[in-house]
Amino acid sequence: MDKKLFVISGSSGVGKGTVIKKFLERNSHFMLSVSCTTRAPRDGEVNGVNYFFLSKEEFQNCIDNDKFLEWAEFAGNRYGTKKKYIKQCLDEGKDIILEIDTKGALQVKKQMPESVLIFIAPPSFEVLENRLRGRHTEDEATIQKRLMEVKEELARAEHFDYKIINDDLDRAVLEIEKIINGENDA
Repeated sequence: MDKKLFVISGSSGVGKGTVIKKFLERNSHFMLSVSCTTRAPRDGEVNGVNYFFLSKEEFQNCIDNDKFLEWAEFAGNRYGTKKKYIKQCLDEGKDIILEIDTKGALQVKKQMPESVLIFIAPPSFEVLENRLRGRHTEDEATIQKRLMEVKEELARAEHFDYKIINDDLDRAVLEIEKIINGENDA
């Protein structure tokens, strides 16, 4: 059976990382794709595990040589997924989840129409804002930029295959499992 690439997106602070982590704990045969970024590592992040941390020059070289399946710039940093990495995982028969922003997800869908896009939405804008502020990882200007981006992300989510409201962690994980099982059986 051919493997599919499942792309999961959602606004910053929506809890997609937590949902994906719990999904992966329950579905150990899945792997999480590792993206590239030009941003500095946060405390506890490990190169090659959380991200591949690239210099701006290295990242630009990958763009110039068409090595990315998708890439986007946000808040002065770039994020991208290497084509070769995804192709290798799928060719090896691995079930793979790619956690990226909505712009990148739509780029993936253009290059890989068979990919399945899942958008995780917040219960409300207020809940999302509280989550972002509660992380204490970004300054006010960055939080404001992220909040402005939410409206654009919600508009792009209309082009996704599925949408899940993350108002209950266990229910969100179950919904992702149902989607993936249904897609893999198709």
